Amino acid sequence: MTNKSNSKAYWKENIRYVLILLFIWFLVSFGAGIIFKDALNEIKIGGFKLGFWFAQQGSMYVFVILIFVYVRLMNKLDKKYGYDE
Repeated sequence: MTNKSNSKAYWKENIRYVLILLFIWFLVSFGAGIIFKDALNEIKIGGFKLGFWFAQQGSMYVFVILIFVYVRLMNKLDKKYGYDE
């Protein structure tokens, strides 16, 4: 595999990871906090409705978790394509 095709495959896989993780974050923040809010509000956690919790806290927690997932995926991807240090 040449260096140019190697880097093209690397970036293609990187963009795929980013799009998947952004889609997950969209589902959690927009979906759980807005679209499915009424259904989730039937469930209570600590006295707060779950839809409200996702809108106020849950999407931020998921975003931070997705950052760590992205770092792990990128470390594996770097090793796979020989870009690790």
